[in-house]
Order: sequence, then C-alpha cells, then structure tokens
Amino acid sequence: MTPGNELLFLALGGSGEIGMNVNLYGTQGKWLMVDCGITFADPNYPGIDVVLPDLAFIEERLDDLLGIVLTHGHEDHIGALPYLAADLGVPLYATPFTAGLIAGKLAEEGILDQIELNIIENEGRFPIGPFTIQYVPLAHSIPEGNALLIGTPFGRVFHTGDWKLDEEPLLGQPSTAEELTAIGDQGILALVCDSTNVFNPEASGSEGAVRRGLDEVIGEARGRVLVTTFASNAARLQTLGEVAKDTGRTLCVAGRSLDRIIKVAKANGYLRDFPEPVDWDTAMRLPRDKVMIVATGGQGEPRAALARIADGSHPIKLDAGDTVVFSSKQIPGNETAIGVIQNRLADDGVIMITDRQAFVHVSGHPGRPELKAMYQWIRPEIVVPVHGEIRHMAEQARFAAKVGVPSAIVQKNGDIVRLSPDGPERIGQTRTGRLILDGDVILPADGATMGERRRLSMNGQISVAVAIGRDGRAIGAPQLKLQGVPVEEDREAFLDEATEAAAEASRKPERDREMLREGIRLAVRRCATRWTGKKPVVDVLIVEA
Repeated sequence: MTPGNELLFLALGGSGEIGMNVNLYGTQGKWLMVDCGITFADPNYPGIDVVLPDLAFIEERLDDLLGIVLTHGHEDHIGALPYLAADLGVPLYATPFTAGLIAGKLAEEGILDQIELNIIENEGRFPIGPFTIQYVPLAHSIPEGNALLIGTPFGRVFHTGDWKLDEEPLLGQPSTAEELTAIGDQGILALVCDSTNVFNPEASGSEGAVRRGLDEVIGEARGRVLVTTFASNAARLQTLGEVAKDTGRTLCVAGRSLDRIIKVAKANGYLRDFPEPVDWDTAMRLPRDKVMIVATGGQGEPRAALARIADGSHPIKLDAGDTVVFSSKQIPGNETAIGVIQNRLADDGVIMITDRQAFVHVSGHPGRPELKAMYQWIRPEIVVPVHGEIRHMAEQARFAAKVGVPSAIVQKNGDIVRLSPDGPERIGQTRTGRLILDGDVILPADGATMGERRRLSMNGQISVAVAIGRDGRAIGAPQLKLQGVPVEEDREAFLDEATEAAAEASRKPERDREMLREGIRLAVRRCATRWTGKKPVVDVLIVEA
C-alpha cells in the first residue's frame, strides 16, 4: 500500500504489546518511521535474549521511507537499530543524548560509518518530505524523553512517546502545562499516546519524592547497601548520586550498561554533580556502613551484576545484615527470575526492600490523572492509544471518551488506520511478526529453528546410527544417544529396549533409504513414548557399509 492524499498510521510493533515500538505515518506517497525498538525474550524463546520487529511491510517500500525519528533512548524504542538500520538505509534523527546512545550501539556493531545519524537539538524542528517534526520535551525516566509534534498536510499529530508528569524532575526540563496548552491551541488532529499505566488511578509521582524515600530507607540501613535500577534510568542515577551524598556513603557502580549510560549522560551535560565512583576493591575495603553500590540486574538477568553478586561469583560481596533496594518495578514475565535472586539473597540474610515496602520507585508512564491533563491541554480530535497490551489500549480509548475526547480508535500491530480525511477508520491490515536474534543470526520467531528448539526443550532428543550392508540389511547393533529424555534411573533398560526396536526396524530389507529411516525413527519414538509419555525428536543416521 502506498499512502495517497491521506494520512495513515500503522504500528509494526508496540500496539498490543509493551515493548518493540515501531510506528509508521504515511502521506503523499511517503512513509515516516517513529522509533525502532526491541523486546526481551521470554521462556517461549529458549536460547534467545532479544526479539526484533519484522519490518517486511516497510522493507518492501524502502524507496518511500524517508527516515526514522527516535523519541528517546530506551531499548524498546532504539534497540533494533544496530540490527536493522543498515538494511533500511535511511537517515536517523535523534536529540543529543539519544544520538549518543545510538552511536555507541552502531559502533559496537561496526556499522556507525554506514548510517546517517542526524543530531537534532533539544526542542529542535526540521522538515522531512511532507512532514515537519518538532521535539517537545516531556518527563520520563531517561534524559531527553520527547514527544513529537508532527506536521502533515492533514493536520498535526502529537506523538507522546513515553512520558509522565513530574513536579520535581531531577534531570531535564519538561514542557510546562502552558506550553502544552499552546500546542493544543494550534489544533491537534490526533494524540498518539502511551497506554502503559492507564489502569493506575493515581499519578505516577515525582522523582523528588523518590529521593526522599531512598534517603529514609538508606539512612536507616546498617551495613552495605546495594541499589538496583534500570541502567537507562539516568534520572534515578542522578537521584542515587544525591542520596549517596545525603547519607554519607561512597558510591560504587557495578554493570557495563551503567558505565555506558553515565558516560553518555555526562558527555551531554547531565549528571554533572554525580559523585566519582570508587572501584570494587576500594568499595570492599570501606566501612560497611559507608558504601552504596548501584548495580544492574533488578529484573533477574542471569549475567547482570546482581545475579553474580547473589551467587557469590562477583568481587562485590554482600553478607547478612546488608541491604538490597529494588528501585524499579518488576516487568511482567520476570517475576520468577527476580524471585530466584531474591531467594538467594534471603538465604544469605540480606535485607530486601522493594516498591511495595517503601517509596523507592516511581513509574515513567502516565496514570489516569496525567492522561486526563494531557487530553485537556492538547485537545485532540482523535486519540490513538499505543504502547500497551490490547487491554491497556482499549481502556485508554474508553477513558478518553469519558473525559470528552471526540473520537478514539483501538488499533493493533498491522492495522492500517486512516486518520484523515474522514477518519479514524481501519482500512486494511498487513502481516506483522517478530524476529529473533539467535547468536549473530536474525531468524523468524515462528520459523523452523525456534520450532525445533522448542520441541527439543520439551521432549528431548535421541540420535540413532545404523550401519547397512550392500544387501540392504543392518550390520551390527544400532547405536543410540539420548539428550534430555526422562529415563535417568532406567537409562540402561530403556536403551536396551530402544536399541532392539531400532534393530528390528532395520532388519526389514528396504531399498528406499528414506522409508527405512522413517521406520527406524517411528519405532524408537514409540518405544520412548511407552516409557516416558513424551515424543522426543529422533534423528536417524544410516551409514552405508
């Protein structure tokens, strides 16, 4: 589909899910992409850490894609660029801090010199084809969180990105109510808006209040204190720097992603008063009540610093009476991994404090009072909920109608929506999907590789090798090897029976080797199913003697 004399909206990621945000705007034959993010794999993707959006729709229309505009530097908005930007081959546009994060990612992949990365000043404005873009700063949990004011021939779109309202921001200067009202005064066709916290009846809260909560918790702690938070939450890092000073503790940082964020933030004028961290060895020599460690791993990531500290394989050590503060919210799906680490810490007598016990975290996304305020300032004709599961987006559409927004449309990934003229209307649908980063290879998430891996992880695998003579009959006994088949105590007895089943199937003279192979495979799998109730993957190798 090529957009004509109309304004189209199409999400390829982030609508119907939280994460992996990719949005397209189309008009006058051209497309503009906003954000290009990843999501993180769950147990349905064994062996996979990173999930990417399938951009087949726009890859088939690259001549019509003008560029990618990035709202801010979180992974679910920029994380796919190192893997997909070179193939897309279009310019990127970002404010300085976000551009610094992107440049680091592209450099790690060795493709920085292949990409046109345009740095746009904060609150900057620029044209791109039939669109004009203006960055509008909003509060979030990372520097330079921005909305985009997108001018089109059919009216203006206010694309919020991720945002919240914060009366006491510790990093950056978000737009004021008066400035947002002035934007609304000029007329807004559509508000494309973050839905993540729509069920929260309260405002998200301020970073200043978190500082006071952390001051209290850490001020009362005895022994070493470790605080874990999202590495990208530079606003929280600023808070933690202040808390270290407030409580008389020396700061130590554990985690490469934290080092990277701090470096980019300082290069762009943020974290100027951040205390100079000491190294791990120095931290371990300090009096226990005079050190505060900031570490990655609050979501249970097995290779992050906190997991290694919890299992004793990190130079930083925690003992009974020390305190770990989880200054972040559990991402749905991570509960089990977080619980494993918390149980290890509890077994060592470490005290743990989460946002359920003290005011040590605030969300970076708007609750209902904040959404209502934005509707009243911007006064859009249409609300298009994004950045949420279907239940979040449907609820935001209902809430917007309740507080007086004239129209709303609940779309999901792949829905082609005409915003104007005569919109909003769903006018078509295109296939969307997911890709997986498997080592250094990008594959379809629903492809053969992942299907095979799921079967292996669920049922195990049996290898069978059979030697066949010139007369087509088996020579010697088949050789079997098991992996992950649940016959631990009865392994030898099972192998004897499965070997006999393979031998019996191989005794039948069969000129068609594929039919012979299939007969052996089925015989061994039937044996395994009788023993275990499982249907393992059975691979048969026929060796011609």
